[in-house]
Amino acid sequence: MERRIGSALILIEDKQEVALLNQIISRHSDIIIGRQGLPLRDYQINIISLILDGNSDQISSLTGQLGRLNGIQVKSVMLKPIEVNSNFK
Repeated sequence: MERRIGSALILIEDKQEVALLNQIISRHSDIIIGRQGLPLRDYQINIISLILDGNSDQISSLTGQLGRLNGIQVKSVMLKPIEVNSNFK
C-alpha cells in the first residue's frame, strides 16, 4: 500500500479520556512524525495536531480509534500517495 502524508486535528472537550487518547497515540507512534498540543484556556478545550506518514489504513485506524472516544473530535486530511525522493537534499 502506498505511503501518504496526512494530518489529524484532535479537539479535546472532556479530559476524562486523555489517558486513553495518549495510549492510542503511543500505539501508532510509528506513523507520527510530529505532534503539537495547545491549550485553549479561553474556550476550556485542548487541541492536538499530528503530522502523519503512513498508508491510508494506518492513518484511518488511528483516527477511527480516536474518534470513538467520548469528548474527543477528530478531523484528518491525507495528501495523494507519495514516492520517496532519494535526490531531495
